[in-house]
Amino acid sequence: MNETGINQGTSGNISVRNDRGFLITPTSLPYDIMQEEDLVQMFFDGTHEGKRRPSSEWRFHRDILTARADIDCVLHCHSVYATTLACHHRTIPSFHYMIAVAGGTTIRCAPYATFGTQELSDAALVALDGRLACLLGQHGQISLGKSLASALALAVEVETLSRLYVQALTLGEPPVLSDEEMARVALQMKTMSYGKAE
Repeated sequence: MNETGINQGTSGNISVRNDRGFLITPTSLPYDIMQEEDLVQMFFDGTHEGKRRPSSEWRFHRDILTARADIDCVLHCHSVYATTLACHHRTIPSFHYMIAVAGGTTIRCAPYATFGTQELSDAALVALDGRLACLLGQHGQISLGKSLASALALAVEVETLSRLYVQALTLGEPPVLSDEEMARVALQMKTMSYGKAE
């Protein structure tokens, strides 16, 4: 995440489902020194094992993985442009057809809630309903995927779309594509396996 520029320092976190529950990045450990043994094994009852403490955001990772059998990876980061929009509680509309890669006609912004709380997890679940990505009010973004690679690719796309939207707003509120057109885009993407390498 840091190499792509979508994250800084020790912020952000990643989880991936496994046969025991899920692995999650530890709290407050710089990614450039993180080793395999630093990952924390978590269980869906909220307990964990390993030599480190799990990310403070483990609740929304657990709750998303519990609610969404269609995904196996949750990625959270504080990418600059997505967080800029999140600081204004801006949902990203269908100003560009690529919004469809996040699973709908918008990328919703969840209301603000204190980091690491059940309230934040509950808000994220609502914002992610029928979606693969959302913004978190005054916080950052979440992107979901079947794999680490797909979640990272989506997070980079959400950041790119966020940057485009911030830049477009300097000229005024941009026009948006209709729901009917976005439905055609989504169907075209599905038919073509758009954005999914074989």
